[in-house]
Amino acid sequence: MNITIIGAGNMGGALAVGLARKGDAELTITVTARTHTTLRRMQDEAPALIASLDNVEAARTADIVILAVKPWLVEEVITQIRPVLRRQIICSVAAGIGIGQLNTWLTTQNGVDGPVSCPKDVFYCMPNIAARCCESMTFIAPSPDSSPEARERVRNLFAQVGEVQVCEERLLAPGMMMGGCGIAYVMRYLRAQTEAGVEMGFRPDDALHIAMQTMQGAVNLLRTTGLHPEAAIDQVTTPGGTTIKGLNALDHAGFNSAVIQSLKAGLK
Repeated sequence: MNITIIGAGNMGGALAVGLARKGDAELTITVTARTHTTLRRMQDEAPALIASLDNVEAARTADIVILAVKPWLVEEVITQIRPVLRRQIICSVAAGIGIGQLNTWLTTQNGVDGPVSCPKDVFYCMPNIAARCCESMTFIAPSPDSSPEARERVRNLFAQVGEVQVCEERLLAPGMMMGGCGIAYVMRYLRAQTEAGVEMGFRPDDALHIAMQTMQGAVNLLRTTGLHPEAAIDQVTTPGGTTIKGLNALDHAGFNSAVIQSLKAGLK
């Protein structure tokens, strides 16, 4: 299966590298960019990638086209590639560009009064940059008239680079806040924990390593045990102990409220 990723920025690059690193022999991954410098950098990181400066030719032979450019460039790219779109599945990872808008830009008129044509298999997808290491949390909203076969192919493709949730389009924005933007909020917490470790006497590299391992351990514990976070918290909070004092300090500082507000901020 031929996959073309148009755009080699942070998100497109992460998808391209993650898919290439996965090493699925059934996938041929082509990535496009505007400069040779960007493409060389991509191939240095993932030699299996096919690099191209030509969006049209890359889309022409694709089975799935992933639009990974900035939202304000999506219409321009679709205008370029629209004449060669026939059977291709179209996936967009451009934030805020929904299926209705994609269909409008993808629609072509065959003659002045001719029939309207538009790819029916259109998907609005929201992965995150952890796709680079095959640990993305990806949300996929299919167009209502997309085929079951196309839905399965798209789901299987993004499952190569992490966890996938197929959902209604109305949940893509909340999914983006939790999975796409949320990864930055998690990293901000890691930075804060690292800074605290340095203040308490650890070297910066050691403090970051401790913070990351602690977070990874917490996630893996919840995954393997199925415990609710609060139940797991109870296991490390003894009456009058240090953990409950730290948890209460977080509550007094408005930690829970700050996290909730950060996730909801992008929906306003």
